[in-house]
Parts: sequence; structure tokens; C-alpha cells
Amino acid sequence: MARVVVIGGGPAGMMAAITAAEKGNEVTIIEKMPSFGKKLLITGKGRCNITSSLYMSEFIKNTPGNGQFLYSAFQNFTNTDIIEFLRKQGLEVKEERGNRIFPVTDKSIDVLNCFLDRMKELKIPYKLHTKVEKILIKNYEILGIRTEREIIQTDKVILATGGKSYPLTGSTGDGYKMAADLGHQIIPIKPSLVPLEIYEREECKKIQGLSLKNVKIKFEDIEKNKTIYEDFGEMIFTHFGISGPTILSGSAHLVRYKDIQNLLKNKKIKLFIDLKPALTEEQLDERILRDFKDFKNKQFKHSLDKLLPQKMIPVIIENTHIHPEKRVNEITKEERRRLLHVLKNFELTVKDFRPVEEAIITSGGIHTKEINPKTMESKLIKGLYFAGEIIDVDSYTGGFNLQIAYSTGYTAGLHCGDE
Repeated sequence: MARVVVIGGGPAGMMAAITAAEKGNEVTIIEKMPSFGKKLLITGKGRCNITSSLYMSEFIKNTPGNGQFLYSAFQNFTNTDIIEFLRKQGLEVKEERGNRIFPVTDKSIDVLNCFLDRMKELKIPYKLHTKVEKILIKNYEILGIRTEREIIQTDKVILATGGKSYPLTGSTGDGYKMAADLGHQIIPIKPSLVPLEIYEREECKKIQGLSLKNVKIKFEDIEKNKTIYEDFGEMIFTHFGISGPTILSGSAHLVRYKDIQNLLKNKKIKLFIDLKPALTEEQLDERILRDFKDFKNKQFKHSLDKLLPQKMIPVIIENTHIHPEKRVNEITKEERRRLLHVLKNFELTVKDFRPVEEAIITSGGIHTKEINPKTMESKLIKGLYFAGEIIDVDSYTGGFNLQIAYSTGYTAGLHCGDE
């Protein structure tokens, strides 16, 4: 039996504490916030996208940030394991489009309560409102930890303090400093799954709050004439630019793209939105012709009501350079072609990523080469383990990042009692 201190009370830390306690270890969990799982509560817009129903091999493909490192952890604790864990605690789940798994109640608090109830059943002692300042070692072995109030002796430490996104939930990057003080290399922290700022900000402002469903998006490097990422689904316009699931996933690709900051500065990254992906150009042209026939005596600005959301019509018209008050029956074939092009290729220029504090998760963290992937133990310090977002691993949206938290937490908790 080992004495184990888990630092961090998010899903990775709670899962690590539960698993270590189930293995018979003496576990204490320490959280600097007044309560556990602050960030878990806001995931999935407060509904908690628990995991994905895809095969675990697909999880690695959906993890552009060091997916292969997670092979063992994903085998140790799978998506069916987390669903079973919640069921045992009395919470059923449901599947929604995009293979996303949610609690049937649509409330993230119910997911959090499953963890808290299990910790209560195992009588795991905890300290809230307690900030760990330092991990104490001697001869590259764990001795204990120092909080702002006391020194706690321990044999093992599981560091699960999260990344640097959403600092109000407690993710302020403390863990990186603790690990760096022990000699660990920290891969620079960047925002991943983050909204994007757009050069055509005024245009986005006019349609802010407008959510587009079932559109096709494509990020292009126009310097190399290369597609960086394409996706189909939902996006939203904001006062600074764009957000929503497809945009967030795209940002995870952009952040890793070679020389990205330079390209952004030089306006070389374009977003093309196909507003009518279900129709070919020919089919869309036929559709426009039908609408034009119905509205032939109306002004152009009143002819697109059937085709587009009301809020978007003025912006589209502006992009076509057709006078909004021109009669529909006066619109030339060339002008109609311009409208068609804009609808299939609505163009925006990406300016920058929003700040790391607004990212859903962070890219970067403890270098995976310094962690044993089978156990999550540090290769530098005996008895030190890592779990969750503090490690340099990150995925797309869709429940994958939470699964990383459970799987790495479980793996660390499973092995921290090993000798």
C-alpha cells in the first residue's frame, strides 16, 4: 500500500484518486478551488460530452497532439468503461449525432456527482481551497508536497492540474511550473480548440450570434494552394470572428501548421464556407433561377429569403457587388454566377487565434518522451505520475479530451501503488 497525493480535482484527478483508492492505497486529493470539477461543469455547454462512441483506435486518429502516446492508456480504460462507471453510479447515457455521448439528464453536474459519490464511498480524504506550492524530492524520488499551510509526506504524487485554458476554473498552469522545477521539459503552451479572429471583423459583427448548421468549411493556405482542414457541421459568427464545433476542430490543425503566425500576419490563411453543400453548383443555379422567377418583380435584397437566414442576406449581397435594389428580372447571368460563387465559397481571412484563456483545451505541456506511456510515471522522478491535460496531448471536440482525462487518470491510479 502506498501513500498517494493527487494534485488537481478535475476528471483526471478524480479518476486517478478513485482508481488508486480501489487498489487499496491511502489516497488524498488536493484541489485549490473551493469545489471539484469546475471545468467539467462547463464542458459541452453545461451538458458534458462524456466521451465518443467511436472505436478506441479512432480516438488516436482524433488526437493530433501525440495520439500514439495514449495507446496503452486508451486500452486500460475505454469509452465503454467510463459509461459502465457512470451506470454503476446510477447515471444512464445517450448518443447524439457525431458519436457524442451525453448524460440522459443533459446535466454535467450529474456526471460530476458520480465521481463525488464514488469518492465518498471510498472515503477518500480531500483538501479544497488548498494550493500546492512545491513537490518535494530527494535523489530523484518523491518525499512529499508543500502547500501554503503544511508539508504532507507521501510516497507518490499524481499531478493532474489541467492546462491553462479557462483560468477561472482553476486551470492556471501551476502544474507546469511544479514539473519544470523538477527538471521536466514543458512543450510551449498554445491554445487548441479555440475560436478564431477574422480580418473581416465588421462583416462578422453584422451577423454575430448567427449559427450556421450543415455547412462545409475549408481552411486554405493560399500561398501554397493547400487545404489545411475541411469539415462539415456547425459554426457561429461572433463579434471578433468565428467559433463553433467545426471552427474549433479546425483551430487544432491550424495551431500545428508550419509557419502559421507568419501566414496569418500576411493574410494567407483563408476560410471558405459552402453555405449550400447539399447542392452542386448546377443544382444551386437551378434553385436560384426558380426563386428569381418567383420574385422577378422584386428588388434583389428581397429575393433571397427562401435561400438564406435573414441576418445573412445583406452580407451576401455586399459580397456579390450586385446593387441590393436592382430588380430581380434585371440581374444578368454574370451577376447570378457571382451570387452562386459567393454562396458556395463565402470567404473570410483568418487573423489570429483567440487567447489561450478562451481555448477549450491547450496544446503543449509535459513532454511525452519523459513519461512512461504504460504507467504515466515520470521517467525522471520515481513516484511522480501525470494525468490529463497537463501532458502534451490534445484532441478534437467530441468527447475525446475528456476520455484522455479518464484514461490517463485511471492508468496513473492503477500503477501508482506498483513497486
